[in-house]
Amino acid sequence: MKYDVLIVGGGPAGLSAALLLGRCRRTALLCDEGQQRNLRSPAIHGLLGREGRSPAAFLGEARQELTRYNSVSVRGTRVTDIVSVGSSFEFSCSDGTTGNASKILLATGLVDELPELAGIEPLYGISIHHCLYCDGFEYAGKPVAALGKGDKGAELALMMKHWIQDIVVCSDGSEISAKAMRKLDKHNILVRPEPIQRLEGTNGELTKIIFKSGPDLPRVGLFFSTGCHQASDLSKRLGCQRDAKGGVVMDTDTEETSVPGVYVAGDVSRDVLLVAAAIAEGAQAAVAINKVFLRRDGFCD
Repeated sequence: MKYDVLIVGGGPAGLSAALLLGRCRRTALLCDEGQQRNLRSPAIHGLLGREGRSPAAFLGEARQELTRYNSVSVRGTRVTDIVSVGSSFEFSCSDGTTGNASKILLATGLVDELPELAGIEPLYGISIHHCLYCDGFEYAGKPVAALGKGDKGAELALMMKHWIQDIVVCSDGSEISAKAMRKLDKHNILVRPEPIQRLEGTNGELTKIIFKSGPDLPRVGLFFSTGCHQASDLSKRLGCQRDAKGGVVMDTDTEETSVPGVYVAGDVSRDVLLVAAAIAEGAQAAVAINKVFLRRDGFCD
């Protein structure tokens, strides 16, 4: 089947683009595996009108809104391949779906590189976080740890100080530079350099950090800075240019990549990793794509 747009990824960016393309009466297929980065979190923060809504509820409601638009289809599948053929793209999916699309929108997102610590898995997303803007406010006045190797944890802790006063840097056996240590001392931020043995908590709530030596550290929250990577390699296989951080390079006005006809939106391309920003980027990409079709059909310059 032929579509105007193939949208890869059904998070906030992809859903936002699908909604606007539907309102533009464009045919779009949205393919999504259901592996959104924030699904483990109990609540979305910083999203006007949806503050505190669970990610699962938000995504479910957004999908339901798409059912109004007959030109938009949603499939729970993974896009396995996209190939440029002339002026369009042929694609295939893990469930056997194949098709052709005039434009591609990659809203595939990122995957957090979780610290390799015993006990982290049941706590991640509930009391262990990667985003201060998303979750920092809730920890004001509470004891929190900043985890990162070398100066990464120190840099994170210094950012956190505006939100949270009781911060301890955990460098997990790695060395922090003298310059970073001076900054930490200046702001009365303590450091625990010992290797971490495990994290302990109940019902997703962190209670303490246990080190291989030295006393346990009671904490109710932990923010980490260990990086993330692209959730999909489709942009790489399509030949899209990437920046030094691994993000996909695109035109900031249109969201189009270095490959004509391929667009990106959401965490796949940005440093501001917020649901609100992803929604805006999805809408921006959809408008840009629709304008290309309008120009193609002679309706505008």
